[in-house]
Amino acid sequence: MITLKNKQAKRNQEHTDTTSKRLSIRDMLLVKEVQEMEENLPSTCEVNFSDASCLHEFSLTVTPDTGYWQGGKFRFNISVPDEYNIVPPKVACTTKLYHPNITEVGEVCLSLLRQSSYDSMGWAPTRKLKDVVWGLNSLFTDLLNFDDPLNVEAADHYARDKESFKSKVGEFVQLYARR
Repeated sequence: MITLKNKQAKRNQEHTDTTSKRLSIRDMLLVKEVQEMEENLPSTCEVNFSDASCLHEFSLTVTPDTGYWQGGKFRFNISVPDEYNIVPPKVACTTKLYHPNITEVGEVCLSLLRQSSYDSMGWAPTRKLKDVVWGLNSLFTDLLNFDDPLNVEAADHYARDKESFKSKVGEFVQLYARR
């Protein structure tokens, strides 16, 4: 009788151990995607995991080597929700900057981060973390969009006076984003 109770207790403990060790679908995807992302990182980007066992929370630092924001260091916090890859990661810029697609409080306008997008370039389950990293990096070069801005003031400023815009971007880089 004691042996049977011990066996049942052991079996229940093993079941509890395996249940708690199960990975979510998100975490299983992230193991592969993080490796792929790190192997294909743009030279102007650096990824940092504050906890190596927590792949769904990390920061990205972009240091543009050309363009208006050259000389700056811009940090983004990226949080991958449980529903990933059905929904996109959440991204916030933690460096204050003057940019038509990023607000001063860190909201980011990037079509691939939208659940649905007018240009059909929004989030899809086939997208990966490396696409997000490359997209954020491109906001400082070729994906810079003055036609569909989140920061309308910055876009209008650019349209009115490109040299003044460049000067204001430089001021923000010096004040908030120095390397």
